[in-house]
Amino acid sequence: MQPKGVKAPSGDLQTSPPYVREVSKALSPAELGEHFNMSIKMEPIAIVHTDAKELPRQWTVSDVEGTLVIDDRYLEGIKDIEAGQRIVVIFHFHRSPEFDASYLTQKPRHRKKRLGVFSIRSPIRPNPIGMSVLEVLKVKKNIIHVKGLDMLDGTPVLDIKPHIDG
Repeated sequence: MQPKGVKAPSGDLQTSPPYVREVSKALSPAELGEHFNMSIKMEPIAIVHTDAKELPRQWTVSDVEGTLVIDDRYLEGIKDIEAGQRIVVIFHFHRSPEFDASYLTQKPRHRKKRLGVFSIRSPIRPNPIGMSVLEVLKVKKNIIHVKGLDMLDGTPVLDIKPHIDG
C-alpha cells in the first residue's frame, strides 16, 4: 500500500529503482502527524580521541589528527577502510546546550545578522548531529587514524560512510 500522496513509479518494476517515487502533492504536518512524534534511538559506534586543545570551526580547514576508536561489535564493518581514503563521519554534538526556540535563529561569528539554524553550521540544533569529511591516515585493529578533525575529544560517532567525490 502506497503512502497517501505518493504514487508508485510507472514503467517496468524490474528496472525502476525501488526508491523512485513521484510525489503528487505535498503532505501537510497534520497528514504526517505521527511521524513528527516518533522517537529515534541511536548509540555510538565509536568515540573520537584527540590531544588537540583547540579545534578549527570546521573540517574543511582542519589539519588536526586523532583517532576514531571503533566499538569491537563493529570491527568487521571497517575492514575495507584504507589509508588515503576519505570518510564521512556523522557525530553527536554531545556538549551542546539543549535546543529551544531561542536557537531557531543564531548569529554566526562571521556574519552580521541572525540566520536560521538550518542555514548555518551551528552545533546548537534541534537534533545535535554533525558531519565531517576526514582523511584516513591508517587503520589498525579497531582504531582509525584520521586527519581533519573538528570534533572534541570524547565525541560520540554515530556512523561512518565512504566519501564519494562528485
